[in-house]
Amino acid sequence: MSRPRRLLAAVGLLLVAGAVGARDIAPGPVVDTSQPAVLKNVGIDQHLDAALPLDLSFRNEAGESVQLGQYFGRKPVILALVYYECPMLCTLTLNGLASALKVLSFNAGDEFDVVAVSINPLETPALAAAKKQAYLGRYGRPATANGWHFLTGDAAAIARLADAVGFRYVYVPEQKQYAHAAGITLITPQGRIARYFFGVEFAPRDLRLGLVEASENKIGSPVDQLLLYCFHYDPATGKYGAVAMNMVRLGGVVTVLALGTFMVVMLRRERHHPSGGVVG
Repeated sequence: MSRPRRLLAAVGLLLVAGAVGARDIAPGPVVDTSQPAVLKNVGIDQHLDAALPLDLSFRNEAGESVQLGQYFGRKPVILALVYYECPMLCTLTLNGLASALKVLSFNAGDEFDVVAVSINPLETPALAAAKKQAYLGRYGRPATANGWHFLTGDAAAIARLADAVGFRYVYVPEQKQYAHAAGITLITPQGRIARYFFGVEFAPRDLRLGLVEASENKIGSPVDQLLLYCFHYDPATGKYGAVAMNMVRLGGVVTVLALGTFMVVMLRRERHHPSGGVVG
């Protein structure tokens, strides 16, 4: 396992109290509870550009049967694999997401959607509805309710989705909790995996640039396009980093433009105020 994945697994285990909300019997992978085995089976494997199984069926907050594909087609989607009775890690992840999104001028439901899917097949739409209301309140934009979706589903659908995303988790029956890593996944309108953001805190700039890229530049401003020229996504870190050569090139262009502007201004001044001699 690579170092980033081992770190992710360790975070998932250190904060595994975030899984305490599981019921007495929870379907899912069951393994020996010794630490090496758990570490081996917990993590996030990046499947960049992989297609999600959009034919999967889940239940929305109202208990209605929905197809995953209905949330795609027009705008990027931020996908969070969590579970709703998680008292720590999943809560921290969703808190971090809501805090980062509050900084953005983009609105959920307009430029993007948020889709949270519970990895616990025993959780109910009632739990999903309560979680949605909590995060709508935290987000602070009541008119964006149509952009937040909290789903539940059966074990087979959850397993297929988690496998497509590369989200590996383990149910530990002795502790009635899930061991899992933390992060969110950015999906294109066509349902393909575009970016992974790891941890429980997310840089608003990274989220904004990721959304702009995933939308194929259909959202955002000219400034975003400029930033994307200078900052590229690094899959190893799940962050956007500066590209030195592009920044040097951009600096050169800016310098040339500044000099050109200065020369034009000076020439115009010279034409309007020509120097002349004094006749005695």
